Amino acid sequence: MKTRSFQRATLLLTLFSWLGNFQLHGAPAELILHNGKIVTVNDKFSIHQAIAIGDGRILAVGTDAEVAKLKGPRTESVNLEGRMVTPGLMDSHTHPSGASLTEFDHPVPAMETIQDVLNYVAARAMVLPAGDWIVVQQVFITRLREQRYPTRAELDRTAPSHPVIFRTGPDASLNSLALRLSKIDGDFKVSDGGAGFVEKDPKTGEPTGILRNCTRFVPAKSSARTPTDDERRERLRELFRAYNAVGITTIGDRAAGDSTLTLYKELRDRGQLTVRVRASADVSYLGPIEKIQERIRQVAAHPLHTNDDSWVRVIGIKTFLDGGMLTGSAFMREPWGVSDIYAITDPKYRGVLFIPKERLRPMVRTAVESGLQFTAHSVGDGAVHALLEVYDELSKELPVRATRPCLTHANFQSQEAVAIAARLGVMMDIQPAWLYLDTRTLTKQFGDARLRWFQPLKSLFAAGVVVGGGSDHMQKISSENAINPYNPFLGMATAITRTARWHEGRLHPEEALSREQAVRFYTVNNAKLLFLEDKTGTLEVGKLADLVVLDTNLLTCPEERIAATRVLRTYVNGKLVYRDGF
Repeated sequence: MKTRSFQRATLLLTLFSWLGNFQLHGAPAELILHNGKIVTVNDKFSIHQAIAIGDGRILAVGTDAEVAKLKGPRTESVNLEGRMVTPGLMDSHTHPSGASLTEFDHPVPAMETIQDVLNYVAARAMVLPAGDWIVVQQVFITRLREQRYPTRAELDRTAPSHPVIFRTGPDASLNSLALRLSKIDGDFKVSDGGAGFVEKDPKTGEPTGILRNCTRFVPAKSSARTPTDDERRERLRELFRAYNAVGITTIGDRAAGDSTLTLYKELRDRGQLTVRVRASADVSYLGPIEKIQERIRQVAAHPLHTNDDSWVRVIGIKTFLDGGMLTGSAFMREPWGVSDIYAITDPKYRGVLFIPKERLRPMVRTAVESGLQFTAHSVGDGAVHALLEVYDELSKELPVRATRPCLTHANFQSQEAVAIAARLGVMMDIQPAWLYLDTRTLTKQFGDARLRWFQPLKSLFAAGVVVGGGSDHMQKISSENAINPYNPFLGMATAITRTARWHEGRLHPEEALSREQAVRFYTVNNAKLLFLEDKTGTLEVGKLADLVVLDTNLLTCPEERIAATRVLRTYVNGKLVYRDGF
């Protein structure tokens, strides 16, 4: 095997020489990493001693002796001293432009209790003029000690002269002034054709302050100063360096707007990217269906889609099919159940499905016909089955499989859903950190039995479904306090152990991944999900030299060490973009 690898390297060097990429046949490597454990993540998951890199690509993988033949007088040689090297890690689901600007105007403290939330609201009320909006964004009730929304009354007492919105994705809790400015009262009804409703007190008929997928009716205005384009670019670069520090070399932006795509292109043109970006363009589900289809076709004609660039490419579109499990509006097959946690009073409530089938079907059809990957935020098992049903129907007449159809989040599933996804070639991007952070609340709400098919990773792997690991990172730059946490080693540890914060035991350990699977989860599987497997995702000859050096052997270390793994070096395109003491 090792001999064949070296023969392939020699053949590739000859080819590169013929193409003019090298000055002469057998040009020496620019970089050799040796005396290590090079985990290729190829089909056989082979492990070697050394790797050679030149012109941004992998020239050879094999024994120290084999790879040393490519050493020249200017070759940098790094003794790994037995350390593990993996392909660059990938995050299938991020929101970099918003995350990088979260604290651009002012620091946002960590909030783990209702009092933390109220303290932040009070602090903002002290510095903002009366009447200015106070926005608390993406502090999820599942992660608060009290496991509930701050009430309308609590927000009123804390900031009576400011409209306040505690917004968690599509849902929110508002104070009285915010409701009044939004013209939301006991007679309010959704009037734009979209889904959603206002929770009302069953005794008085007045709004409780809780909105379900109705934040679009709230005229909240940010008081934060607006960054310049230069500041936006620099914040993105800072975030990408933070990604590099935890081994991330490729990201999927799952809901990129046109202005964000322009920023990525500018960073690429300036040679300032240190991560590869694969983007799903944001497409709204509201408005005339003809306008939505026109938007999808515009995405297909975007130069960042039509050009297969290794740094930045639009691969498809992303929309939102249901609400969230973090907020109480994911669309379920069975009722949620009356809940103090999520402020649910209707025993028949199943969550909110944003897109009815008669609108979802033409959206998916247009994406497939345009050669785009379609994905939708689909959290509840009702939403998962709704999208799978449309994929199934359209696959009978269109090449759906070829576009790598996707489910985003897909937290609540079923044995049937796993089988359908496998049959249709539907891929998934899943966030293990949600299991880590939210199992305590989910178990309290649903019980252990109903969570049997929550993030069923082992079953998905066994069925042959391509499933990639992501974070849904949406706020803050530092990996220490990010919402949601994007450190891939936490994701791997959670997928392997199925353990959660503030929760005893393991959530259905029969769905735990092996260590090899967990590495694939954040490398080659994401490469396939993001249309990059011909370029990266494995350490094989000819591929782009994206790789990381770790301080821990993920395959043999104690379980408790996995999440604490430290990245010592990160290379992208053969260039060192992060180094920590080695």
